[in-house]
Amino acid sequence: MSYEGFAYLYDELMIDAPYDDWSDFVSEKLAKYQIAHKDLLDLACGTGELSVRFARKGFEVTGVDLSSDMLTVANDKAEREGLSIRFFQQNMAELEGIGKYGVVGIFCDSLNYLQTEEEVLQTFHKVHEHIKDDGLFVFDVHSIYKINEVFADETYTLSDEKLSYIWNCFKGEFPNSVEHELSFFVLEEETGKYDRVDELHFQRTYSLEQYTAWLTDAGFELLEVVADFHHTDLAHDSERIFFVARKSK
Repeated sequence: MSYEGFAYLYDELMIDAPYDDWSDFVSEKLAKYQIAHKDLLDLACGTGELSVRFARKGFEVTGVDLSSDMLTVANDKAEREGLSIRFFQQNMAELEGIGKYGVVGIFCDSLNYLQTEEEVLQTFHKVHEHIKDDGLFVFDVHSIYKINEVFADETYTLSDEKLSYIWNCFKGEFPNSVEHELSFFVLEEETGKYDRVDELHFQRTYSLEQYTAWLTDAGFELLEVVADFHHTDLAHDSERIFFVARKSK
């Protein structure tokens, strides 16, 4: 999957995303479990919106993403704010040579973009290699309910003067997976014409029991699982699930 072109539309599309809620969630869990580390690895950091927020809070941040275009946007953003953030282009399932961190996060349902069970388990093992002995691992995923009942077979549209899109969602090849077919129409102000950008994205999720088993296999102790940003128990129609784990061995 390529993010070429999409990287430069991403921030405008995600302008209402609750990034502050994600960063507050991490701060609350660090306080709850009395973890004082301020070095944070932001995996699948995208355009750096969360990386920048963590840096503003005083974290020493390293961001990793597979897309060079996303990282270009992220680096420019950090430089404009005078923030010192290291960025690396790597696959989170194949992390190498970037040190160990007290906090590792995979946010914004980025883990759901991995296409196989093996990649998810490998990612957990790579996080284990790159986290300190008492470090905290936090990630969120789409629930099975959201993939199958909210996304599947739905169409979303946006019509705006400068940017419009048609977003079709189809059930994927695998259980609890979805394919997002997106067509963007972006105004080129110099010509007054619209450029079209097409993207195909894949997401896949798994049961709570499966994520728990993979975390245990990778050497983590699962501390808690909560729904959405409200720290509530899981319900049938919970859409986003947060996992908080600690390195156990």
